[in-house]
This record gives sequence, structure tokens and C-alpha cells, in this order.
Amino acid sequence: MRILTTAALALALSTPVLADPPAKPARLGLCAACHGEAGMARIPGAPNLAGQKLDYLREALRQYRDGRRDIPVMRAATGPLTDAELDQLAEWYSAQTPSRAAP
Repeated sequence: MRILTTAALALALSTPVLADPPAKPARLGLCAACHGEAGMARIPGAPNLAGQKLDYLREALRQYRDGRRDIPVMRAATGPLTDAELDQLAEWYSAQTPSRAAP
């Protein structure tokens, strides 16, 4: 009995605590037109963003905005966004769960 209690306690302590999901960003609509609200692309050629690593998304968005990644449509979409707005978008998409595409 003591072994089971110890094992259950160890498992409970090792289970990560899930944070509250991020709030839907105010600027999500522009991104969602191509990448989908849940991060699954709506148009051919647009990448799925659901579940991407937060740091990757955050840095990629800054690079598009600042012109270090030269994709005109992305530069236009991210150009007016603040660092805080880019962070909200990165947090939103990184928290989404990828889903399988419809056949």
C-alpha cells in the first residue's frame, strides 16, 4: 500500500500544471484569413501554425515585420503590429492543437 501511495504521489507531482489558454488576440482576423483561426491553413501554400513553438513564432513574426524575412504579404500583415500584439498572436497559435486535414 505504501508503494502505491508513493508512486501516486510521485506521478501527481511530476504532472505539469496546464496554464490557462491565451485570450483570443484582437488582431487574429488578419492572420486567420490565411492561417485559420485555429492555426490550420485555409489556403494552399500558407503554413499551419497550430502547435508551433512559441519562441519560433514570436521571432518569425518579428522578422516578417522588420523585413528580415522578405515576404511582402507577411510584411504588410505584420508591419503595423506592436511587439505585444505579435506576442499575443504567437501565444495563441502555439497553444492551438494541430488537427488532421479533411480528406
